[in-house]
Formats: sequence, C-alpha cells, structure tokens
Amino acid sequence: MIEWHGNELEFTNNLRFLKSIDLSSNNLIGPIPSEITELHQLVALNLSKNTLQGQIPQTIDQMKEIQILDLSRNNFSGRLPSSMSQMNFLNYLDVSYNSLSGRIPYSTQLVSFGSSMYIGNAGLCGPPLPNNCRGDEELEQPPVIGESEGPGTDELLRWFYIGAGTGFATAFWIVCSTLFLNRRLRHAFFHVHDSLKDWVYVKVMLFIVAWVFKSPI
Repeated sequence: MIEWHGNELEFTNNLRFLKSIDLSSNNLIGPIPSEITELHQLVALNLSKNTLQGQIPQTIDQMKEIQILDLSRNNFSGRLPSSMSQMNFLNYLDVSYNSLSGRIPYSTQLVSFGSSMYIGNAGLCGPPLPNNCRGDEELEQPPVIGESEGPGTDELLRWFYIGAGTGFATAFWIVCSTLFLNRRLRHAFFHVHDSLKDWVYVKVMLFIVAWVFKSPI
C-alpha cells in the first residue's frame, strides 16, 4: 500500500507505475538489484541505514523521473556512475557514509547538493568536497617564470641563437664582399656615409649654438 499525494494505492505486479520506495532503517544486505532501475516512473528511492554493499548500478540514470535518492549509511563501494550527471530531475541526493571512491561526476546539479551529502566517503574527491583528486594540484600549479616549458624548449632556443648568429655573419660578409669587389658601389656607399656624417655634424652644431644663445647669461 502506497499513499501518494493523498491517494492510497495498492501495487501488486504493476510496479512500473510505482512512485516511491522507502526501505530505510532495515537490515537489508547485498547489492542493489539492477532491475530497480527499470522503474522508470520512480520519483523517490530511500535505501538509507542498511548494510547494502557493492556498486551503485551504472544504469541508475534510466530512472528519468527520480527526484529523491538517499543511499546514505550503507557499505556501497566503487565510483559514482558518471551517468548520474544526466539525472535532470534529481533535487535531493545523499550518498554520505559509504565506502565510495573516485571523482564526483561533474554537473551543476551534483555540485549544488553540498559537501554534507558526500561526507564519510574517504575515497571521494572533487567538488563540492574540499579535497582535490590526484593530479588536480599539478593542473592548478602556475608555471614558474623563466622555467623551461618543455623538454625541447632549451634545444629550440640554442638552435635559434645559432641560426641568428650564422645569418648575421653571412649577411655581413656578403655586404663586405660586395663593397670590396664592386668599385662603383663602394664609392657610392662611402659617399652616402660621408654625407650622412656631415649632416649629423651640422645638426649637432646647430643645436649646440641654439642652446648656447638661448641660455640666460
């Protein structure tokens, strides 16, 4: 006999329309029967305060209408099924005080339940629990400035400097060789050099004269 929304219903063999199961505070043992996930119309399932064990069924997300799921204070082990992040109507979840481990599947819904719904599972990690999962510290650690970003960075820099130095030396000797072998180009180059030198000299002298005459005596 189930009382639901003020109506008292009797279920015998037509369990696919069952809305609520509360078997809390008994002496139930063993794993959760996988067939329970075939109750697609189930809205509330409370199996807390028993000695159930094993893993939470991977097909638990088949209960599309589930809103309340309480599996606390049992001996469940293993990981929380990743499919739980797709249980869109779930608004209450309690898996505290079991032997669960691994990363909590990430979803806005699962994070919103708060850490109190996951405590008592020494192996669980990730939000909303304060303890990070293994490897999270390395991901969050900022890189040290000046430290090599990878095993090939120093090698790339070494070849860059070698290439730059070789290119500069090659270009320098090409220019020098061209000026040495081409008389007309050499004369033009030194003419431009002398003109530029004279222009700079005149500009500097004019600046000095103007500064001297403008200075107060």
